Amino acid sequence: MATVHLRIGDLVWGKLGRYPPWPGKVVSPPKDLKKPRGKKCHFVKFFGTEDHAWIKVEQLKPYHAHKEEMIKINKGKRFQQAVDAVEDFLKKAKGKEQNSDGKGESKGKKTPNKPLKILEEDDEDLSALKDPSEKDLTDSDPEPSTIERLGAGPGSGFKWESSPVKDDPHFHHFLLSQSEKPASSMEPISKRLKIIEEDSGSTSIQAADSTAINGSITPTDKRIGFLGLGLMGSGIVSNLLKMGHVVTVWNRTAEKCDLFIQEGARLGRTPAEVASMCDITFSCVSDPKAARDLVLGPSGVLQGIRPGKCYVEMSTVDPETITELSQVITSRGGRFLEAPVAGSQQLSNDGMLVILAAGDRTVYEDCSSCFQAMGKTSFFLGEAGNAARMMLILNMVQGSFMATIAEGLTLAQATGQSQQTFLDILCQGQMASTFVDQKCQNILQGNFKPDYYLKHIQKDLRLAISMGDMANHPTPMAAAANEVYKRAKALDQSDNDISAVYRAYIH
Repeated sequence: MATVHLRIGDLVWGKLGRYPPWPGKVVSPPKDLKKPRGKKCHFVKFFGTEDHAWIKVEQLKPYHAHKEEMIKINKGKRFQQAVDAVEDFLKKAKGKEQNSDGKGESKGKKTPNKPLKILEEDDEDLSALKDPSEKDLTDSDPEPSTIERLGAGPGSGFKWESSPVKDDPHFHHFLLSQSEKPASSMEPISKRLKIIEEDSGSTSIQAADSTAINGSITPTDKRIGFLGLGLMGSGIVSNLLKMGHVVTVWNRTAEKCDLFIQEGARLGRTPAEVASMCDITFSCVSDPKAARDLVLGPSGVLQGIRPGKCYVEMSTVDPETITELSQVITSRGGRFLEAPVAGSQQLSNDGMLVILAAGDRTVYEDCSSCFQAMGKTSFFLGEAGNAARMMLILNMVQGSFMATIAEGLTLAQATGQSQQTFLDILCQGQMASTFVDQKCQNILQGNFKPDYYLKHIQKDLRLAISMGDMANHPTPMAAAANEVYKRAKALDQSDNDISAVYRAYIH
């Protein structure tokens, strides 16, 4: 195949590893991201996704020349949305060209930019070729997440040169498929990019983006069980069913199962029955005691475990509980994985959770389509207990941060400052985030409908402080925040959202 000569701004079809071709645009990489050594490739932003990746030149084809062929072999909804995004881009570009007549810009270019330089295939730093009018990726583009969003199967009828992918058979590791040595050739693409593989003592840490296009996930043929239909579990089960998984559900309050039975789920009478009927059983309950009772109690999961059965603990608990559950499950010949999730009820409903997994790697791989259905990203963190530790640290930070924001809002009020103005200023600064905006707006509106229970974040703070004590590591900020949440609980805020910690400051 002849070498494809491309310029920044050119529209292309890009193929990455085993994934189908997808429309994209050649862009400049961030200044701190260098091209993988020895690879002739371009940095591509894909339309209709949150993805950017280095793509080898032999895996790139001009957009217009192959448009009709690609449309014929790809029929997915998200694919069509991506093509529509390309057409919108072209219309806007054409309009800008027309508006720039008489300003020294020639007509007929794909973009309103100045003439673009040809990319040299052996350049080490492509950012040197960045056109001045090209926006920096980190300014406005969405966060990179995963090329696995691009589809689940190869584009039949479209021939590309083979490109072996040296990574996990179930997940594509972002920006890694073109690198010889993932751990050493990976360069940061802003603080949002995740570490792919690193040695930290005996623990192998590997991050894997696992979101796929809705409707493009190929569900596992394994029978799935799910125990616990609370704020998080309900959204997870709904998405598993939507993506075609066969799911058997159980909940302590049986009435919560009714809606999912109507959606196609099967009903399990006890945790033991679910575990015996299913190949992989997930659980998501409130705390360590509930997690232990579910496994070890009467008609518990352990009674249904047989050799080869998989149990996935998604509850946020302490590492000691995980170790205990792992030992009892494996003692019966079962396989164990912990997979707590970072997120909220809304993110659970949207299938945008972040999954932290640790334990049996083969179970992690078997859960691939399930994790794709319920989350946007999954991380495999090595031996059992590591995910619990990481989850507690994350929730410790989130809980402490929420308490500080509440303290700032009430201090603003106490000193005669506008709380709304405080929020407006905050959301224009470095701490701006959807989390801050939504939580503060809810506080100002007096809306404390739970998206994540206050009692659960207090439990996580308590467990994180205990974990710090065992590691002989001080956690004074978390300890202070924990006291504020305990006061909020005393004010009957346990079943409200974590933002109700605000009320601890006004009573």
